[in-house]
Amino acid sequence: MTTPILSARDVRKSYGRGSNRFDALKGVSLDIHEGESVAIIGRSGSGKSTLMHVLALLDTPTDGTVELAGADTGTLRGASLNRTRNTTFGFVFQQFFLTPNASVLENVVLPLKIAGVGRRERRRRGLAVLEQLELADKARNAAVNLSGGQKQRSVIARALVNDPRIIFADEPTGNLDTATGAVVEDLLFGLHREQGITLIVVTHDEELAARCDRRIHIRDGRIVDDEAVAA
Repeated sequence: MTTPILSARDVRKSYGRGSNRFDALKGVSLDIHEGESVAIIGRSGSGKSTLMHVLALLDTPTDGTVELAGADTGTLRGASLNRTRNTTFGFVFQQFFLTPNASVLENVVLPLKIAGVGRRERRRRGLAVLEQLELADKARNAAVNLSGGQKQRSVIARALVNDPRIIFADEPTGNLDTATGAVVEDLLFGLHREQGITLIVVTHDEELAARCDRRIHIRDGRIVDDEAVAA
């Protein structure tokens, strides 16, 4: 059997100390294989976003291990951690996190700039991914002037520009109207199918979750169900 692209082993995450301690994750174990689409589902406060942050190496577990393609990520520090995160993962958040007065192209190529890619190559790759997402005509526009759907497509372009193996999408349609949200969903799942990108969606939306290969339900910091979605 192939090595999972992501594995969590008895992962625990706590905040605070003493009487103020809060246990957000209470011994989570799971495997995610390359090319899967996985929904992590739970109510507000269930621990689903904490789990995503730990899996995406944005936060470190209090206890337990997270492995990336069989390698313990606990050994990563500083520049090596940042490089691994930047080249392996793409992020699509409910809050767009675009720099408002920078151009769409400048926002999209930010991961490449962080990675030290030269200006000409950044521009080439940025324009290519904007073309793919039908946003090339907005490349010079300030991000602040985009519609909600255009902003989210720009965020997806930024997530794709480094050819990631995994995309994390945290409530990716939460700030969009129903019709625009459906377009963004179709785009994400199309990229998953066509490019084989592993897609991890954090959501409380059961309809969105049903489009994934698996649904992992989390409650009070524990996985309570892990089910494959019928084809």
